[in-house]
Amino acid sequence: MAMHTTSGNRSWLPEQAGQLVVQPVTQASVAIQAAGSVVTDSQVNGYRVPVWKADPTAAFVAEGEEIPVTDGQLAEAADTFHKLAGLTIISREMAADSNPDVAEQIGLGLARDIARKLDAAIFGGRGADTLAPEGLADLTGTTTIDAGTAWTNTDPFSDALYSAEQVGAQLSAFVANPADARLLAKLKTQTGSQLPLLGSDPTMPTRRQIVGVPMLTSPAVTAGTVWGIPAGRIVIAIRSDVELLRDESVFFTSDRVAIKATMRVTSLFPHEAAIQKISLSS
Repeated sequence: MAMHTTSGNRSWLPEQAGQLVVQPVTQASVAIQAAGSVVTDSQVNGYRVPVWKADPTAAFVAEGEEIPVTDGQLAEAADTFHKLAGLTIISREMAADSNPDVAEQIGLGLARDIARKLDAAIFGGRGADTLAPEGLADLTGTTTIDAGTAWTNTDPFSDALYSAEQVGAQLSAFVANPADARLLAKLKTQTGSQLPLLGSDPTMPTRRQIVGVPMLTSPAVTAGTVWGIPAGRIVIAIRSDVELLRDESVFFTSDRVAIKATMRVTSLFPHEAAIQKISLSS
């Protein structure tokens, strides 16, 4: 007997994948926390962002003189969606006896690893592997801030803040490897002081800040590097047809159930100069 959407358990249908997969991914992914995300319902296989690279120019002219004609510079950032998928296999008895907890735990488990892989792709680099979206390490136009040989003060972060403003951007977050964040958290405002250099947000005591900008951590960030993420200048686009599917036929002889989660995502960097890369010297 075929399983149809009218007779199957509703908790396994794609419409529930938003709750089981998409929301945990957006909550767990540090890249999405820092840069935000866009979910598209369009029936397309890619995402495009228009880029205005330069304004037309104005000039002072004499009365009656011809006004110079200039053009703006248009461009775009574009990429196809990339599939990120996870597969879990459980016994049919567990699927039958543990409902509904099994659906929630499997969904959350797959979401956590999807979030980890997404962060690894965005904070790393794909190189020649076009199966993954482009990452920060692939970019050549980011602004590099030299932090010296060790973390000693917040000067590099102030430099990054003003460097972003120089190109019309505002930093929404710094993202560091936990090892670097731990070192920064131990720095004091001055010798003999117990006041930490890394501040906190009074409205959110567990939220860390540096020069007034939230500090997030991710193991996906290379140690010795802190990324300054500019608001609105990195686009993480998620295709809306995320699916959580259950199949009892593929492992028929061992009486097991396959549960698969897939999402399609891409990352675009329409304004590379606004992205700040703060790095320790080797």
